[in-house]
Amino acid sequence: MTQISARPVQSSAGELNTFDPRKIREIEYSALGATAYMDVASRAPLSKSVRSVVEDYLIMRSRGGDKAAMFEITERVRSKIALFLGAFCNEIAYTKNVSEGLNIVATSIGLQPGDEVIYCPEVEHPNNVYLWLQLQKTDGIKLTAIPTKSGCIDIDAMASAINKRTKIVTASATTFAPGARIDFKKIGQRCREVDAFFLVDGAQAVGTLDLDMKRDLIDGLAFSTQKGLLGLYGLGFLYCRSEWAERMTPKSIARFSVDVEGHEADFNSNYSLKKSALRFDLGNYNFLAAAAVEPSLDLLLEIGAPQIDTYLCKLSTQLIDGFLDRDIPVVGGQKENCCNIVTAGTLTSSNSIISGARFEALEIALKNADIAISSRRGLLRFSFHIYNTEEDISRVLETIDNGDFQ
Repeated sequence: MTQISARPVQSSAGELNTFDPRKIREIEYSALGATAYMDVASRAPLSKSVRSVVEDYLIMRSRGGDKAAMFEITERVRSKIALFLGAFCNEIAYTKNVSEGLNIVATSIGLQPGDEVIYCPEVEHPNNVYLWLQLQKTDGIKLTAIPTKSGCIDIDAMASAINKRTKIVTASATTFAPGARIDFKKIGQRCREVDAFFLVDGAQAVGTLDLDMKRDLIDGLAFSTQKGLLGLYGLGFLYCRSEWAERMTPKSIARFSVDVEGHEADFNSNYSLKKSALRFDLGNYNFLAAAAVEPSLDLLLEIGAPQIDTYLCKLSTQLIDGFLDRDIPVVGGQKENCCNIVTAGTLTSSNSIISGARFEALEIALKNADIAISSRRGLLRFSFHIYNTEEDISRVLETIDNGDFQ
C-alpha cells in the first residue's frame, strides 16, 4: 500500500548544493517550458516535488489513508513555518487563508466602541479593509486612514498616528499593488509603547522577504501557501505572539482549539483553551495542502530567507533600472522599499483596467512573448521568485525594445 511519507520530504536543495536559480528552474519548474513566469504575486507555479507529494497523498487517500501520519505532517509543517519566521511552534495556527487569519485577530482581541484601528486602505488588499469597515458598523470602532507617499504607506505618518486609544495597527508586509515593503520596526516599536497589536498581512511577503517575528516586532502575521511558499490554495497560517495570544479569546473554537486529553472526538466539559496561538486551530486541517507545501518549505529553508530576499531585490532593481532607462514610470518599491514586486504605469483605483494605451499594448506584447505577469490598480505587475533569472529580465526589456510603446 502506497503511503504518503510521515518523514521530512527531501527537497531538491540537496541536488543543488548552492542557490542556483537556473538549476531550480531546470529541476523543479521544467513544466513552465518557455514561459518566463513573473506572476507569483497572483499564484506560484507548482514544482516537480510538490506535484509528486500531491500524487502520493491522493494515492494514500484513495485507499483510506493514515490519519496519524497526516497529523504528523501538519505538526512537522507547523514547526518548519515557525523556523522560517523565527517564531515558536505554538505561535503558529492553521487557517484557510490570509483573510481568515486577519479576521481571527480582529474578532479575538476584544475591540470595544471607540477603540482605534490604523490602516492605509489606498494600498491594502480589500480583504484587509472590509473587515475593519464591518467592525466600524457593528462594534463602533474608530478607523484612522493613513495616506500614501510615492505609492507606498507613509510609515512616518502611521507611526505618528499611534496613540493611547490605538488597539490595532495593520499593514501589508509587501503591498500587492504597487508593491513595496515597509519598515516593521518603526511601527512595531510604537505599538509596543502603547500596547497596540501590530497585525501584518503577509500574503505577498512570506517566502520572498527576510522576515523574523521577534526582530521585526510583529505581533500577528497572516499568510497563505499559494504564493511565496510555492504551494496550493486553501491553506494559510496565523502567527500570533504568545504574549498577545494568551490575552485573546477566539470567537470560534473546536476540538483542536481546546486542551483536553484523549482522542480527537472525546468531549470533556472541563476544558481550557490551548496555549498561545494553538487556540485558533479549528477543525480538521487541509492535509493535502500541508503535505504539498513541505517540499517548498524545505527548499526555502535550505536556501535561507536572507539570500532569497537579496536575490529577488537584485532582480527587481535590474528591471526597475531598465524601465527607467526606457522612460517607463515605476510605482512603489524602489531602494529601501524594494521587494520582489515591480509595477509600471500609472496607479489607479481599478483592478480591471490598464492605465493608458501604451501599457495596454505592452501587456499584449509581453503575453505574445510568453511572459506571464498580471495587472493590478492600473499597473503592470511583475513578481519574482527563486526560479526567475536575469534572462527573464532581459526578455522583458527586449520585448520593450522590439516594440513601439511611446
